[in-house]
Amino acid sequence: MPVWQWILITVIILVVVAVAILALSMNRRRKSEGLQHRFGPEYQRTVSETGDTRAAEKQLADREHERAKLDIVELSAESAQAYADRWRSVQTAFVDTPSRAVGDADRLVADVMNERGYPVDDFEKRAADISVDHPTVVENYRAGHAIQLAQKYGDVGTEAQRQALVHYRALFEKLLNQNSDQQTPQHTGTNREANS
Repeated sequence: MPVWQWILITVIILVVVAVAILALSMNRRRKSEGLQHRFGPEYQRTVSETGDTRAAEKQLADREHERAKLDIVELSAESAQAYADRWRSVQTAFVDTPSRAVGDADRLVADVMNERGYPVDDFEKRAADISVDHPTVVENYRAGHAIQLAQKYGDVGTEAQRQALVHYRALFEKLLNQNSDQQTPQHTGTNREANS
């Protein structure tokens, strides 16, 4: 075989390898962009927490896989109304007993999640599952829960308790509206008053 044919075969092999590498790179970038779009601020939080983009993306993809196994159901109109009534009671109770209202809000959100089909045994698992459907408010849930835990172990001011209620409400509204963040405008509700 002449030398020019060997050179041509080598060039063809190099081109095929380069195209394959380019395709893999584009696929990876497309996957990363998809996760960034789907998870929004939760993507950046996970990258910061893990310190590694690939590890974070694997964790987020695993969350999606685990969430897909869950049978999340819509609330009946009666159930949604009953929860909305309970929420109004929690907000009203805040005036007289803010710490109790924060604990009640935490339990109410867990009750709604449970009825919808989310596992509620472990907080981190709950937050991970919620992050798939409601990535724009999962941080609110974490913040509200952190304040609720802090008040168990020390004195938390009324402003922090009010903020916890606002955080819980952001997720509560998403759960009651039964829409994922991908279907509704992004809104965290952190600037609204707890007792509105």
